Amino acid sequence: MDTREDVRAGAAGHPWFGAHRLRPAAPVDTIRRMLRHEIRDTGWPYQPVLPAAPMTIPRASYAELFRASAALVELLRRTALETGATTRERMAAYRMPDSEDRLWLGDPFVEERYADSVVRPDFVIGPDGPRVLEFNVSGALGGVVETHARLRVWRDLHSDAAGRVPFTAPDPFTVRAQMFRSLSAELALAPRVAIVGSSRAGGVTSRYFELEAEHYRGRGLTARFFEPEELNAAWDCAPHLRYPLGLRNFTIPDWLSGGVDTAGVQAALDHGCLLVGTQTSTFLHSKLTMGLLSEGRPWMTAADRTLIDRYLPWTRILSDRGTDRDGEPVDLLSYVVRHRERLVLKAGLGESGRQVVIGHEVGQAAWESAVEAAAAEGDSIVQDFVAPRTCRVALIADGADEPHDMDVAPVLGPLLFGGRPAGLFARFHGDGAAGIISVKGRVSSCDNVAVAI
Repeated sequence: MDTREDVRAGAAGHPWFGAHRLRPAAPVDTIRRMLRHEIRDTGWPYQPVLPAAPMTIPRASYAELFRASAALVELLRRTALETGATTRERMAAYRMPDSEDRLWLGDPFVEERYADSVVRPDFVIGPDGPRVLEFNVSGALGGVVETHARLRVWRDLHSDAAGRVPFTAPDPFTVRAQMFRSLSAELALAPRVAIVGSSRAGGVTSRYFELEAEHYRGRGLTARFFEPEELNAAWDCAPHLRYPLGLRNFTIPDWLSGGVDTAGVQAALDHGCLLVGTQTSTFLHSKLTMGLLSEGRPWMTAADRTLIDRYLPWTRILSDRGTDRDGEPVDLLSYVVRHRERLVLKAGLGESGRQVVIGHEVGQAAWESAVEAAAAEGDSIVQDFVAPRTCRVALIADGADEPHDMDVAPVLGPLLFGGRPAGLFARFHGDGAAGIISVKGRVSSCDNVAVAI
C-alpha cells in the first residue's frame, strides 16, 4: 500500500526536500506511546511535541548529503593533521586546553588513522541547498541512539505484510557493528567490543549504552558496556577474554564536569585497547579546522575548492589579519565588525549551541564586544549566517487527537561510521522557529530520523 502524499511547504520551503511525505500509519496515541517507549530510560528529555511519521527526502537529496559528507571529512582530516607534525605541535596550533591533553594512544599512526571513525556533520538547507555548519567528530555523537529508536518505530508502523517499508534508511547500530567487524579484520583482532561510557555524566543512563551492546550481541559480536572503573576487566584477564576494540562514547569535558576519572581509560589504551574515535578527533571536531578548510590549503585541487565552496559557508578563524572575501582582500576584524547581520561567531570547541553569537540577534555593541574578546583569544571562527529553508511535517502535540502540520527548518546530521552512511538524524523546533537547536535545552526542540523515498 502506498502511504505517500503530496505536500508543499510554505514560501520558505525548498524543492530539495521533495514534494512527498509519508502519512501517519497509526492513531496518534499509538505513535506517541511507541516513540516514548523506544527512547525510555536513556536520559532523553520529555518532548511535548513528537513526529507523526519519519521525515522524508528524495533519494537523490539523501545520497547528496552522504556523498558530500564523506568527501568533506576526508579534506577535514588532512587539514587538521597538517597543522602540526606531532600531537604536541597540533595542541599548540589549536590552543587546546590542558584538559584535552590525555587519552592518547602510544602508536601515533593508529591514533591518527582512526580519528575520523565516527562523524556527524550538521547541515541546514539554505537558499542554494545544503550547507554544513559544523563537523561533530567523536565517539560520543548525539543522535545515534535517538535515530535507532525512531527508526525502529517507523519500521514497525510502516511495514507491510511482507516486512517491506516504503523508504530506505540504514540503522546506525547495525552500521557501527559492521565498522567494528571491519576494524577487527583490518587489525587482526578478535571481534570483542567494549562500549565505554558513564551513566554519571552527560545526562544519560546505563540503558543508553546497553542498547547498543545488546544490538551488537544480536549480530554475532561479543560486546559489553564498561563504566570506567570496570575497564580493567577488558585487558587484565586471559588473552581470549580481552576486549581489544571499543567505542569511546564520552567526552572529556562531560566526564570532568561529572567528576568521572579518565585514568581507567588511559590504562586500557596503554594495554592495547583501541577506542574510536581517538583523541586526535578533537582537532577535526574543532571549528577552527572549518576555518582552515574554507580559507583553502595549498595542496587543494580545483575540485576540492569547488566542493568546499559548494557546501561550506564562508568561514574564517577570527584574528586581526587580512583574508579574502568574494575574491577581494579584506581586513578581517574590521569586516566582521561592519557586517554583523550576515555573520555568526562560534567558539572552536563550543557544543550544543553554546558559545554561539548570531549577529542579527544581538546589538552592535554586544557584537563588537564578543568579536573583540574572541579575536584576542584566537580560538573562534566567524561564519556566514545561512538562512534555513523549511519542509512541511506532521507533528503530534500532547493531548491532541490528530496530527497537525508545521513548516520546520531542520538541522540534518548524516551519521558516518568508518566512512559508511549510518542514518540521518534530524532536529528542529516544533513551533516552526528557526535558530539554534539544542534538544536538551529548549522545550520546542524535536528530533526525528530522515529517510529516503
